[in-house]
Amino acid sequence: MRQASSSRRDLPAGILPCQAIEALIAGGAVAADQPFDHDQVQPASLDLRLGARAWRVRASFLPGRGRTVRERLGDVAMHALDLSSGAVLEKGCVYIAELQERLALPPGISARANPKSSTGRVDVFVRLLSDHSVAFDDVVEGYHGPTYVEIAPQTFSILVRPSSRLNQLRLKRGVPPRLSIRSVGVDLTDGIAGFRARRHAGVIDIDYEDGHDPRDYWEPLVPRRGELLLDPGEFYILASKEAVEIPVLQAAEMTPIDPSVGEFRVHYAGFFDPGFGAAETDSVGSRGVLEVRSHETPFLLEDGQTVARLVYEPLTERPTRLYGESGSHYQRQGLKLSKHFRVWD
Repeated sequence: MRQASSSRRDLPAGILPCQAIEALIAGGAVAADQPFDHDQVQPASLDLRLGARAWRVRASFLPGRGRTVRERLGDVAMHALDLSSGAVLEKGCVYIAELQERLALPPGISARANPKSSTGRVDVFVRLLSDHSVAFDDVVEGYHGPTYVEIAPQTFSILVRPSSRLNQLRLKRGVPPRLSIRSVGVDLTDGIAGFRARRHAGVIDIDYEDGHDPRDYWEPLVPRRGELLLDPGEFYILASKEAVEIPVLQAAEMTPIDPSVGEFRVHYAGFFDPGFGAAETDSVGSRGVLEVRSHETPFLLEDGQTVARLVYEPLTERPTRLYGESGSHYQRQGLKLSKHFRVWD
């Protein structure tokens, strides 16, 4: 036993790459009733799939130590939804949905979840829940049990069904060190520099790619004198001033809010996989797309102003595939809406 513990301590701390995630699936540490999809494992994360049941709840919650999510649902659930034929989740409401994936994490392995890029870009706020958890999105070392997701559409109502993917899981060994923290500025140069969501648009089918007319959902924004005024409560899509590059042996997460740079939230979906914008997979560079919501007061953004920070962490080993190698909606991106929309022309 002491030898095994010593061996674990000798292993490098870091984010697990795709081949390590696949090994956990093969060993039963990550399991599901349905077979895993061929593209579900990303270079340094695992897409999570909705199950067949969801509940409309009157309040968000954390189960807390000693209680399960199902036990807490009994206190806050208003009614159940069957997702098997598809269901619309209404904006302004909060839902808890079962996920197909369940975990039996080995000692030394923990996890953290985040919304997928396409989820954040349509202003759907999602957070992972696990039994006995005291924090959203974080799964403790050695956790055995089911997983759930809280879903709160903010601007658009969405159509979902079993196997819809709204969030993703990053697995890690130990406590990865922070290798660097980099500031991210906003691009407010001439021309269309962003989009503001239309509040009374139609439903977005979360699984329908390249099929929605962006003009029905978004208003283009042209800054004046390199400035953009954010209205409280409105949702914006903007782009980073600088290209973002994630080295092949690292992964990154964009901090969702930093009060020191302004009273607004940036980036609901914060994971960047190894190879994003890197020379090995992307010869022209990629910018980060920023999901921005101002809080209580109007806020005047200026071109180049710091709006977020990227935190870089090491992988335990080089992934066997990199972001964008086999195609991606967001590699080589500039200002870009989610994959649900046709290209703005």
